[in-house]
Parts: sequence; C-alpha cells; structure tokens
Amino acid sequence: MLQLLQTLQSGTGQDAEHLADACGVSRRTVFRDLESLKRAGVPVAFDTDGRRYRIDSDHFLPPTNLTVNEALAVLLLAADSEHLGSDPLRRAAGDAAAKIEASLPESMRERLAEIRAGVTLKPEATNPLTGKDEVYRLLLRANEVRRRVEVRYDCQTEYEQYATTLDPYHLLFHRRSWYVIGMSSHHKEVRTFNVGRIVSAEMLKTEFRIPRTFSVASYLGNAWRIMPGPEFAVHLRFEPLVAKNVSEVLWHATQQCDFAPDGTLDFRATVAGLSEIVWWVLGYGDQVEVLAPMRLRKMVAERTRRAAGRYHDV
Repeated sequence: MLQLLQTLQSGTGQDAEHLADACGVSRRTVFRDLESLKRAGVPVAFDTDGRRYRIDSDHFLPPTNLTVNEALAVLLLAADSEHLGSDPLRRAAGDAAAKIEASLPESMRERLAEIRAGVTLKPEATNPLTGKDEVYRLLLRANEVRRRVEVRYDCQTEYEQYATTLDPYHLLFHRRSWYVIGMSSHHKEVRTFNVGRIVSAEMLKTEFRIPRTFSVASYLGNAWRIMPGPEFAVHLRFEPLVAKNVSEVLWHATQQCDFAPDGTLDFRATVAGLSEIVWWVLGYGDQVEVLAPMRLRKMVAERTRRAAGRYHDV
C-alpha cells in the first residue's frame, strides 16, 4: 500500500493496470488498497475522462494534537537521526520528528528544548547499512506485495558468497542491524539474513505466501537473540563484582537468577542455540563460569585458551 500511495501522490495519475505494474501487484490488490486508502481518509480522486487515479501532491496526513510528554518521547527517540547512521527507517523517523517539532507552538518548542537539554539517549552502536538503502526498500516492498527476491549474500560463517531465492516473511531490527527472515531456496528452510550483508537483490515476478503456521515469535523461540537452534539448559555462575549488574537486566525471557550467601549469582535459562550466548559469556571474562551445558563450557574454554595464547609474551 505504501508503494501505491507514493505512486498516486506523484501527481501524474495512472489507471488501475499501470498502477498494478508500477507496484508489482495484481489489479485486484490495487482496487483493495484504493478502498483502504479512501477509508483512511486519503483523498483518492478518479478522473472519469482520463480513467486515472491520483492524489493531490500537497496532501499530507492530518495533524495530531500531542501532549508535551508525547512530543518529548517522539523527539528523543527519533529527532537526533544524524547519530543513527544511514538506517533508512530511522532517518525517516528523524525527518518526521523534525516536522513535528516545527509544527509545535513556539512556547511548547521552548519548553521541550529545556527538557531535552537534561535528557540524553545514547543508543547502541548500529550497522549504518551504508549503500543498502535500496536493498532495504526492495525487501520492504517485496514483503508488502508478497513477491520473491533473488539475493546474493556474503555469508560470514561460510566465508563465501552465494545466491538464493528468498521469500521475505518478515523484517526485524534487533540491537544493531536489520535482518530479513524468510524461506531460502539455498537452505530449503526458513533462515535469517543480515540486510547489511546482502550484496544484491532483485524482485522477481513470482509470488509467495506466508504459511499460516509461521510467526516470528515461534521461529525465534528461545534463541538468545536472533539465531535459533537446539535447546540447552544453561547454568552460569557470576562473581559478586558483576552479579547485581547481571541480575538487574532481563537478558532472556526464561532467565532465573538466584543469589548465594557468598554474593555469587546463579543464572539459569533455556536457550535455543549456543552460538550467540557464548560471546555474551566471554564478555564477562573471569567474572563468570559456565556450569552447564558441557558443550558451552568447552566452547568458552577453547576461546579463552586462544585469547590467552595471543598474550603469551606478556
């Protein structure tokens, strides 16, 4: 629908067939989306003589009355977009926040400026997706119109590039980057791909359907972050120096934290896959010990030995 709205707002006017071609959807989808736009209050006009649909180029979404707290939340979360790299969605949010701020009464802008001076949000380092704006937009459009995409992917774990036909079920932003989740012809199963590592992408004419049984929550399951795998009962013991800090954060939906009399913390969780949690454990260095499973204990021990070997001369 977003592509249709942008095409209509270009002001040139097109009939249903040309709109379908421009948006990569069927005529039936065009008519359905036109009705949805009308119900949403968008002034879609139909020229009976030219048999064309269009929207006035100066049409904007209706203004919204915001409270000080609402406006402050929007501005803090999105306005400082220059600090967030070239992530296209965040930059668009930053542009929107700037427009909202400009439309506010002067007295409200002054009050918000005073409040913002005392509040800072410092986001995590993110993948700026440099040069990947078009890939991101193509995936977003392909998801909307349910069209398959041919991608070439630079695989970090396999140390090679490969091509695959992808059904983009879902786009997910997690911690530092954008990911696309979908059925991969190369793997013959649902996989997660980092958008920043997609070398090229081309939308195909072939349509796809998202299975009724698919959901992001069920796909990720108990994954530590975004890479699901076999489930393990993880048991970690943290030293008193970091124990309270660890216990204050909800790291995983299944975690259980129990303090011992000596100040150490027993951290337990059921985790699907160990490839992601191993790096989190290593980040605590000598302040944590893996008690279970043995596979994770061996992974941490091996990486620790390798790291120590780099400093044998110290």
